[in-house]
Amino acid sequence: MLTGAAKYVADLEHMGSLHAAFVRSPLAHASVVAIDTSAARATPAVVAVFTAADLGLPAVLGFESMSPSMARPPLAVDKVRFVGEAVAVVLAETLAAATDAAELVDVTYEPLDAVVHPKVASAPDAALLFADTASNVAFSQHVGGSEDDALAGADVVVRAYFEHQRLSASPMETNALLVEPHADGTITLHASAQGVHTVRDAIARVLEMGIEDVRVVAPHVGGGFGAKYHVCNEFFVLAAAAVAVGRSVRWIETRTEHLLGCSHGRGQLQHAAMGFTRDGKIVGVAAKLLGDGGAYPGLGAVMPNATGVMACGPYRIPRVSVDSMGVVTNTSPTIAYRGAGRPEAAVMLERLIDLAARELGIDPIELRRRNLLEVADFPYTTPTGLRYDSGDYRRALNVALEAIDYNGVRREQQSRPSSAPALGVGVAVYMDVTPFRLVTEYVEIVVEDAVGGPRATVFAGTCTHGQSHETTYGALVTRELGIPRERITLIDRDTALVPRGIGSASARSAQIAGSAVYEAAVVVRDLASERAADLLEAPTADILFADGSFSVRGVPTRRVEWHDVLAAGPVRHALDWTQNGSTFPYGVHAAVVEVDVETGEVRLVRFVAVDDCGRLIVPDLVDGQQQGGAAQGIAAVLYEGIVYDPDGTPRTANLGDYLVPSAADLPTIETRRTETPSPLNPIGAKGIGQSGAIGAPGAVINAVLDALAPFDVRDLNPPFTPERVWHALQHAD
Repeated sequence: MLTGAAKYVADLEHMGSLHAAFVRSPLAHASVVAIDTSAARATPAVVAVFTAADLGLPAVLGFESMSPSMARPPLAVDKVRFVGEAVAVVLAETLAAATDAAELVDVTYEPLDAVVHPKVASAPDAALLFADTASNVAFSQHVGGSEDDALAGADVVVRAYFEHQRLSASPMETNALLVEPHADGTITLHASAQGVHTVRDAIARVLEMGIEDVRVVAPHVGGGFGAKYHVCNEFFVLAAAAVAVGRSVRWIETRTEHLLGCSHGRGQLQHAAMGFTRDGKIVGVAAKLLGDGGAYPGLGAVMPNATGVMACGPYRIPRVSVDSMGVVTNTSPTIAYRGAGRPEAAVMLERLIDLAARELGIDPIELRRRNLLEVADFPYTTPTGLRYDSGDYRRALNVALEAIDYNGVRREQQSRPSSAPALGVGVAVYMDVTPFRLVTEYVEIVVEDAVGGPRATVFAGTCTHGQSHETTYGALVTRELGIPRERITLIDRDTALVPRGIGSASARSAQIAGSAVYEAAVVVRDLASERAADLLEAPTADILFADGSFSVRGVPTRRVEWHDVLAAGPVRHALDWTQNGSTFPYGVHAAVVEVDVETGEVRLVRFVAVDDCGRLIVPDLVDGQQQGGAAQGIAAVLYEGIVYDPDGTPRTANLGDYLVPSAADLPTIETRRTETPSPLNPIGAKGIGQSGAIGAPGAVINAVLDALAPFDVRDLNPPFTPERVWHALQHAD
């Protein structure tokens, strides 16, 4: 990848492929009266134009618990429900011809009232997006008792309203697909995806094909962050269109298409309260969470539930009351973006604690210490039903405070002249749960003889898309089998070579697939030891393995090498490994900011991430995940935000309006780690991929509001653009 030799979908050469361009709705809500494709079909180089009526594909339900009436048609049928929804697709010999012809497709729309804000959508008298439903509510769930019960006995109750704006996952590589139909009725899809088996199964179901007739291959994948775990809606259309014309079809999503229609993340509104005794002990938390599921509800609509079950975080909170609701709106559908409900929970808790600290007159760090769970509490079951595996939250907090020089920053605050930028420091103690449900993975290890020594091949159901699974799994194989890393090959991302798999999401790969690799390697070593025992004419129990050699206990001169053991053929083992529950990574992030009170500009001066992902496998890779996750979490507070106007038209359709920071916009992200192994898997690992996106937002928000506290700015929701901060300063009480 560093040398440019990696091949992504856009780099794949396939002679004779047609190019696809989609016709997309310019309106957020409208009836589709008529579609005239005649001019487009008559254009030179155009091979076909398809509408929903031409392809006849079934609607796809975004999540199993949703109403079937809210399923999404691959191409709009009678209505469009968000700007950017695909209405038709044009296939042409060149991309330019397809794009030009798409402009000639004449769609007659009858505009309807758009329901853009989730608060409006949740109202009893709101206009309905789906006529067959009683309301726009797609999902609802209650956890705990009543609000009165949760806050009973509190001497002080702090209440606040928080908004978590919509974000775009914005991976470097947008969605991309190359579909090849074959003469025998099978098809091959080269897809930028986080789970090839997920894509295979969905395509087979929608096209009514056997899964054995659909092969999905993911070449190099340029990031996903959740946006590529669900099956991109356009994939169904492109697969069906390729089959219909009998030719290969390719589509590389433009950045504008991605920002308009490739599922957004977050989009949650929170009314939250936390009760305390006078001495700073938490008595309970109550929250009403409203999630924006977009036009066709999927995982994004149930994210408030993920937030609700994480409503205790790392604290001893005896009682909770959480009402979670997801509604449909005339906006792009939302998905499980990096962290998926956990950043919203962490920000809610950390903001409430900082607010309570001011109310109670207790230092915010001290208030946290009075309520953090202790090492002796584990395993710990929360009132929301989660069972935490292990943790040492106080240690992580101490490491973060020392690294950021918390007391030094406080002293500087007090001595800083009023003419200087306002200084603020913020801390967030966060919790993650990894993975959410997806606790099984397939792995096979094959060791065979080769020139220069044994070679090992790992077949895995996960899909590496930037996490360097080759290095992680290779390190585990080297440790158990003594085979050098350069002689280990990872085979993944191909349904023809790996029979099944869940893919990569929810920070699951190292702990689930990594544990499977470990277990498979142990079995391979044991099988090889049995062969060595036969060769050495010794009991298997007396065989020792070290440094790639098999020897007899007490007689080190009696030994055989891998070459001898493999003379009878390869040694292999496959398994589906299942973890008994989820692990709970955690950490403490700390931020120092300066705010120019004349312009509203926020400058992040320092950022420290202390993360605990259990036992480390490859520390350098963990460091990279910490930095990447924190960068996205920081960006969510200072830069990014999807904006719609009242009619549902996106105002952030390019990277000039939707601000994704570069490395030059961020300070050095300083990383520290603690290690608290998980007892739930044999390698002691927990997830790390989501940690930064969960911990960073609360730390930066608290730091900014700490800097603004002398100006009576109490509440401010991200993104903290200079304009928004300046207005808050002008209108402060």
